[in-house]
Amino acid sequence: MIKTYFYNHSEKQMYHDVDLSTKDEWLRSPEDLLWIDLYDVGNDELHYIAKIFDFHPLAIEDCLHVSPRAKVDNYEDYYFFVFHALRYNEESDTEITTVELNVFLGPNYIVTIHKSPMNTIGRIAAACHRSLHFMNRGPDYLLYAIVDGITDEYFPIMDRLSVRIDELEDEIYEHQMEEITEEFLALKRTIILIRRVIMPQKRIFANVNGRYSFDISEDNVPFYIDLTDHLERISDSIDTFRDLVNGALDTYYTIISAKTTETMRVLTIISTIILPLTFITGLFGMNTFGWLGEGAEPIMLICAVVVMAGMTTAMLYTFKKRKWL
Repeated sequence: MIKTYFYNHSEKQMYHDVDLSTKDEWLRSPEDLLWIDLYDVGNDELHYIAKIFDFHPLAIEDCLHVSPRAKVDNYEDYYFFVFHALRYNEESDTEITTVELNVFLGPNYIVTIHKSPMNTIGRIAAACHRSLHFMNRGPDYLLYAIVDGITDEYFPIMDRLSVRIDELEDEIYEHQMEEITEEFLALKRTIILIRRVIMPQKRIFANVNGRYSFDISEDNVPFYIDLTDHLERISDSIDTFRDLVNGALDTYYTIISAKTTETMRVLTIISTIILPLTFITGLFGMNTFGWLGEGAEPIMLICAVVVMAGMTTAMLYTFKKRKWL
């Protein structure tokens, strides 16, 4: 599906589903803006758009294959971006997935390509049917609006991760080891994936020595400063979550180690008490007191029981006095 949105600056008018074969006429004025959105298109449609705008084959190849990280490439006449939105489903086995968005940014046009539906693209496209808000400030503002919408979708995910970490910190004292370990691994995988998405995107919009990695008009710079601030906040939260999960994991292992030590201590005490009792029962069970007569057997049994009870009491008293119990 190919959708087109054209803003005519002189007429202050929006046009939809324009004829791309006359692209040069639509892009005659640098103040006009053409937005082409390609959703779930095949190779033929993609190469058709590439031929119209003379896009580089390497950029088209990136559109056809999944790119693992966000990036920006400068092709002189235009810029090529790769962004990733996040889809979070706590009940799913994968839990979190990425949706790739490829963007070509030209002087007065922008081309977006995505295989899966994106809420941000749909919202902005719907707004373009009602107003000029996203189209009358240049292609860099439209790019900002799209990326800012993607970034805003990260915050509910971060809030949910924060709640999960709080819940996990409480559960480490209650649940079984297998359940907690699985939850720890799921959280760590999610945090690593989000960090792998956020960090490259943050570098794309970083201001290094007063310069951005692509051209931004002076009027739109404050918007990108705000976008960078949002990405910084998410990045800081991710680092904090990673530290909290690692800290909770260390605490959990400490608890498990303490429980194991306590169990071993109790078993050691039991073994210590049982060992001399086993010796006594073995000694008195060798029938070595027959020479005392038949009446001696019950007496010796009583003596053995008394000795074992005395030794047990003495050892328990000693253990308690030394605070081993």
